[in-house]
Amino acid sequence: MSNETTQAAGGCCGAGAQPTTEASSAPASTCCGTAEAAAQAGTCCDPGAKAEAITAGASCCGPTAADADAALAGPSEAAELPVVVIGAGPVGLAAAAHLTERGLPLLVLEAGGEAGASIQQWGHVRLFSPWRYDIDHAARRLLEAAGWAEPDLEVLPTGADLVEAYLQPLAKLPVLAPHIRYNARVTALGRQGVDRVKTAGRETAPFVVRLANGTDILARAVIDASGTWRTPNVLGANGLPAHGEADAADWIDHALPDVLGVDRDAYAGKHTVVVGSGHSAANTLLALAELADQAPGTRITWALRGGSADRAYGGGDADALAARGALGTGLRLLVTSGRVELVTGFGVHAVRPVDGGRVELVDATGRMIVADRIVGATGFRPDHTVASELRLDLDPILACTRALAPLIDPNEHSCGTVRPHGVDELTQPEPSYFAVGAKGYGRAPTFLMATGYEQVRSIVAALAGDWEAARDVQLDLPETGVCSTTLGARATADDAAARFGLAPDVPAKLVAAAMRHVPTAGSVSGAVTLAAAELGIDEQAALQLAALAGQQFDTPAPGDRPQLITVGGNGGGCCG
Repeated sequence: MSNETTQAAGGCCGAGAQPTTEASSAPASTCCGTAEAAAQAGTCCDPGAKAEAITAGASCCGPTAADADAALAGPSEAAELPVVVIGAGPVGLAAAAHLTERGLPLLVLEAGGEAGASIQQWGHVRLFSPWRYDIDHAARRLLEAAGWAEPDLEVLPTGADLVEAYLQPLAKLPVLAPHIRYNARVTALGRQGVDRVKTAGRETAPFVVRLANGTDILARAVIDASGTWRTPNVLGANGLPAHGEADAADWIDHALPDVLGVDRDAYAGKHTVVVGSGHSAANTLLALAELADQAPGTRITWALRGGSADRAYGGGDADALAARGALGTGLRLLVTSGRVELVTGFGVHAVRPVDGGRVELVDATGRMIVADRIVGATGFRPDHTVASELRLDLDPILACTRALAPLIDPNEHSCGTVRPHGVDELTQPEPSYFAVGAKGYGRAPTFLMATGYEQVRSIVAALAGDWEAARDVQLDLPETGVCSTTLGARATADDAAARFGLAPDVPAKLVAAAMRHVPTAGSVSGAVTLAAAELGIDEQAALQLAALAGQQFDTPAPGDRPQLITVGGNGGGCCG
């Protein structure tokens, strides 16, 4: 049966009660069922009712002897406990789908109020991988069996599309929905009856999964797919929070605010400093530039730690991360046209509020930037503190497993060059605990959803005892990866054209006209201005469209590999 322990204030037996075990499969009576139902019944403190409940196995007033035996049972009894999956995002729900197909008991714990809750926060952002690579195979089989209509596999969805057309229908399937619990934030993990120091009996002791509300859930295994969205990197240049950063939190937003949508008022007519050099920073800078065309007084500063923006621009042999060409060229156009002020060599040392409701950033040399808002697009990092009572062996640099680290090292790999990996590379000294997905990648920014799907397929096969399938790891990606800048930039430019009220073919016509003018104009921005006049397009709108489609101004030599784009900082890799 499913074992849950609830330590509520007073429990169902009044103040000072011992932790009580909830048995969801217990027969209905005044004390049986869930702990909440027993508490509402108000009869658990009656001695007769208590004895009856214990006999029935509900244990709402204290663990039964049977429960205690199960908690210390061997592998066969422990196998009846659920595999707990932390997170109802793409990888967590993929794990749930594979567990369902394998017939393994499961429980998904989601901190948010719905499936894909974290993705909803960047729902306005378009992914750089088409639907073909965003849907897990087991999830697809379950959805199709329920009559689900698959989206166009060549279209690039937004984060909102991913949630509404895929994750929420998946989470609502009758085979999964009863096993998903929302608003269930995991705060700690341990082993029942043994702490981190004790070895004897460790492998057979169930996991204890503690929730923020005090509930303890017993589990056979734990698959942590909670991601990194809730733990962004700090602004401080040395990896530590900048001095005063916590006190200035009201002025700081983290990656991918919806500056053209729900967050517009916070940025329109204001001076924003974007700190960071990856995909998230690029998207935000491009959106702010579009907002500046609509809202007079909007000013944009881009602060980089490095002494040059070349790495952020990407492209060519200098970029070991398989070239961030599309957005990179767009950023270069925004900077050279004066629409974005670039400040290099600016490592944030301190952040402090100043008069007038503004905020000041200071670097180690004393240089200062005063602004109205700060966007910290500095990436994300995993939070392993919930597993501090487990035995983990993490790579000292990336904070992933040691076996996985060399396969995903961002100094050597892009999202498209990471080879398939599964249970063997993700196994920790703590048996049956696995961190997967973006969290499993630690601080590497090269995570792909498709990679996460293969991780959990392999792990679930191992938990089911099918080691042949578990070790047959494969990943279906084209040679250039799934992060095509051509597709991504084209879709983003099409979105912008629609916002400007222009036909979908205008960005392509603009780029073609600008390419003709480059030799005589002397600069890309000048060429765009001439092309805009030729086509009768507003100059500022043309510059924005050209920036979004900027990779088309690069002319690779024959035989050059198509360029890819990846995310700076963890948080979804090439998939947002």
